[in-house]
Amino acid sequence: MSFFTADICDEHSEKAFVLGPDYKNYGGADKCEGEIVTVKLDKNNSELIKLLRDVDGTGKVVVVDVDREYYAVVGENLMKFARDNNYAGIIVNGYIRDTFQIKDIPVALYAIGTCPRKYIPVTQGETAVPVSFDGIEFKNGDYLYADTDGVIVCAEKIV
Repeated sequence: MSFFTADICDEHSEKAFVLGPDYKNYGGADKCEGEIVTVKLDKNNSELIKLLRDVDGTGKVVVVDVDREYYAVVGENLMKFARDNNYAGIIVNGYIRDTFQIKDIPVALYAIGTCPRKYIPVTQGETAVPVSFDGIEFKNGDYLYADTDGVIVCAEKIV
């Protein structure tokens, strides 16, 4: 991957929407890019598990909007599913866990922070629905670029 988000913002400022500075990368890949696949969760991650475990993620980045109560929705097992199914990255509007274990899994994982507990009761989630957070609307098929400077979203692949 030869892009830099700063360069994309300079060259395509009218097309690049920037996610705020609260999102940090906890994964083992320094950058990622790909077509967006959206997931809307309550507190439980069962819908995200199905997506990461069962669907080929080649060329894709999963954007997860979750009820922002203090529960983790991505950890070591889900990162292994993402790796095994070729996802480039995951962006979580919420919390993750197992940071020691996931730092070497070659998938980018941006999140607001960490939490050691997960929500056990299964709740329903939705995939392929528009989600909105931090002033950005994410839709299936949009394109995402992320590196050490941040995360940007475009309506289409521009690099």
